[in-house]
Amino acid sequence: MARTEFKQLLDAGVHFGHLKRKWNPAMAPYIFMEKNGIHIIDLQKTVVKIDEAADALKQIARSGRKVLFVATKKQAKSIVADKVSAVNMPYVTERWPGGMLTNFPTIRKAVKKMSSIDKMMKDSSWDNLSKREKLQISRQRAKLDKVLGSIVDLTRLPAALFIVDVMKEKIAVREAQRLSIPIFGMVDTNSDPNGIDFVIPANDDASQSIDLIVGIMCEAIKEGLSDRKVEREKDEEDEKPVAKKGGRKAVAKIIVEDEEVEEKEEEINDEELEDILSDDEDLAEEEDEDLK
Repeated sequence: MARTEFKQLLDAGVHFGHLKRKWNPAMAPYIFMEKNGIHIIDLQKTVVKIDEAADALKQIARSGRKVLFVATKKQAKSIVADKVSAVNMPYVTERWPGGMLTNFPTIRKAVKKMSSIDKMMKDSSWDNLSKREKLQISRQRAKLDKVLGSIVDLTRLPAALFIVDVMKEKIAVREAQRLSIPIFGMVDTNSDPNGIDFVIPANDDASQSIDLIVGIMCEAIKEGLSDRKVEREKDEEDEKPVAKKGGRKAVAKIIVEDEEVEEKEEEINDEELEDILSDDEDLAEEEDEDLK
């Protein structure tokens, strides 16, 4: 059974593409017709592609791996943040930090910096700092939280990326391609589907369209997580009768080893932190101009 119906997609305006003069010829297989100078997306193909993508995301969630959602356009931010946080998956709705994937260890250092600031604020040494120092550290913490707060639980590279607008998020697409990370993407008629592993031909501008498709993907992830929970509970029950005395010691050893690895990680330096937090507003404006 299909995860969505033709009428649902139609009501959400998923079929509306861009003006004919803005089209990308590579999207021709997914275009149904042209009406009043606007391309209309073939929703029959969209239904099939949604099912394929949802089934793949369900399997990823079932395996216990993470899917990183990327949506920095204004109309998608709140939708993605609400729906994705409900299934405990990481997401990026602010500026994409350059090197988020290709320079992942540095990003992890920045996330750890947030934790160290939180510890400092609870410590007695916080009271010894001047007002100016407290203000600077608080501002730095707020900036880090804005850019990286939604990926705190992403301790390793994601198993896949789900991108709302592959044209706008071209840096994220390039990084994922370089690392051979599968890409799921909502691809409009003005975008290039080449290099996207799971193409979902759809209107990536209308909030109703984004809400519907992201909702379907999150529901599939929820199913995968539910299946994983059932499987783990079953495995635990099967293992109980054959549990050995050395079990706890082995677990404790693994935990200690993990802690030692954590301690060995270097702290982020000021230059790396500044690169992550720097506001690329001019660059963003230039990219927006290119997209028009």
